[in-house]
Amino acid sequence: MAAFASAPQQSKPLVLGCGAVSVDYLATVASFPNPDDKIRSLALKVEGGGNAGNALTGAARLGLSPRIISKASNDALGKSILKELQDDGVDTSYMTIADGGNSPFTYIIVDSQTKTRTCIHTPGYPPMKPEELTKENLFAALHGVEMVYFDVRLHETALLVAEEASQRKIPILVDAEKKREGLDDLLNFASYVVCSANFPQAWTGASSTPVALVHMLLRLPNLKFVIVTRGEKGCLMLERSMTDASETEETDVEDLLESLEQKVDLSSSMAKCVASKSNLRISADGVGSMSGRLLMGTAEAIPSEELIDTTGAGDAFIGAVLYGLCTGMPVEKMLPFAAQVAACGCRALGARTGLPHLTDPRLSL
Repeated sequence: MAAFASAPQQSKPLVLGCGAVSVDYLATVASFPNPDDKIRSLALKVEGGGNAGNALTGAARLGLSPRIISKASNDALGKSILKELQDDGVDTSYMTIADGGNSPFTYIIVDSQTKTRTCIHTPGYPPMKPEELTKENLFAALHGVEMVYFDVRLHETALLVAEEASQRKIPILVDAEKKREGLDDLLNFASYVVCSANFPQAWTGASSTPVALVHMLLRLPNLKFVIVTRGEKGCLMLERSMTDASETEETDVEDLLESLEQKVDLSSSMAKCVASKSNLRISADGVGSMSGRLLMGTAEAIPSEELIDTTGAGDAFIGAVLYGLCTGMPVEKMLPFAAQVAACGCRALGARTGLPHLTDPRLSL
């Protein structure tokens, strides 16, 4: 009988994240309490949290091999943070563990009536200092990495990581949730940005979100694309073209968005993506013009009885974007895929409980 050599096992793409970890105490209530009210919770859950911890957990469940740079204490919460990350396949060997102090934690009140949540965060102590990340550990953490991700916490440490990653020409994704100290410095290194609905206008002062996206790509020449998540409205992506379109007739970005909105099938509950033509000359009044294309991703419609908690939905989306980028997924597929992952997360209490694995039948690749 002939012997056949087994095919070599494909290694998982490595991704490094730097940012927040915590323990989340989640309580679901019938409605948010009034001052001095005493109410009972409908459900209670304690699990790991923090933007970076959540996004990297999501990326690990989809098939990446994440490493994390962060800080916790050697208290019970810190041990729980480490164990949850490790159980999901996140490499915590580059985390700093303080002897004493407290690990970060967050109380989260989930209003089952309005489907909103309120977070009360207690930072970890002592805070992380840049010198706690040695050059040896920094170099080891970056070795073999295909992507680096920042949630803009631990900004001084993050800047050291970004500078070294940039020198090694490792692509960088920044989560621009809101204006934070150190954000502008990190954005200058960013290859990709995923931001919240209000951030583009808040950061640029532009008159509308599409105008703000043009402004961001003109202001940040290293950016390949920027995505703005819009909750149940889905997301918008402005992608830079690698070829010059200066001879092409200009198209106003707001008119372009309107034309995409008209192409959306409102009768479908599935996440979809509609895109403009490639290599357009996209302009915005008072801002300028650039070569690129605009894409609009629709959100998956979640029946109200299935929508449990939106905590960590943006982190789940970013974890899926990391997976898409590291595996070469076309952006037209990546946007609805990321929306599906986020929708899975919203069907369970907490940021991580509902995060799907790649084999989940609700995901379509």
